Amino acid sequence: MKREITNRNKHNGMRPQDIVVLLKIVCFKDKLWNYTELANALLLSVGEISNALERNAMAGLVNPEKTQVNRLALRDFLIYGLKYVFPPQIGASTRGIPTAHSASPIKEKIAESTENFVWKYYKGTRRGNAILPLYAKIPQFIENDRELYELLAIVDTLRIGKSREKEIAIEELDKRLNDNGK
Repeated sequence: MKREITNRNKHNGMRPQDIVVLLKIVCFKDKLWNYTELANALLLSVGEISNALERNAMAGLVNPEKTQVNRLALRDFLIYGLKYVFPPQIGASTRGIPTAHSASPIKEKIAESTENFVWKYYKGTRRGNAILPLYAKIPQFIENDRELYELLAIVDTLRIGKSREKEIAIEELDKRLNDNGK
């Protein structure tokens, strides 16, 4: 069934927090969730959650009811499209929170790298090249959400990693999308 396109349901492009919202929903597994819970977990407003889910529904990344992530579409987008839509921005060395292949679960599966990557954050414990996180508030809420942290590190690996690191990231992404799904 085709919908009439109006200004109200016109897709104005994805925003980086849209991906973070989807990844958080994946972390909920079979647990029931609501917009307020998502908003509190991601430091977004309920309106921002609603808008993110609307954009994701229009992109086919969630079902029309906006209750379930289309895991296969999300996987394909993360692997093949994310780095083009949200290209990584790498900065100078700084203190922050490890990400990409400098963080779990990727770092345990590769040889020690001399190049570390971090999200710049004053409470960070490691030094490395700064990577702008997908969503600016990630460093503020990530320390208490291990599952989401690992998914975001996997996503950053897909954005900046070399071939072998990306292969590992895809394996780890598949585990999480399949283990957490129905």
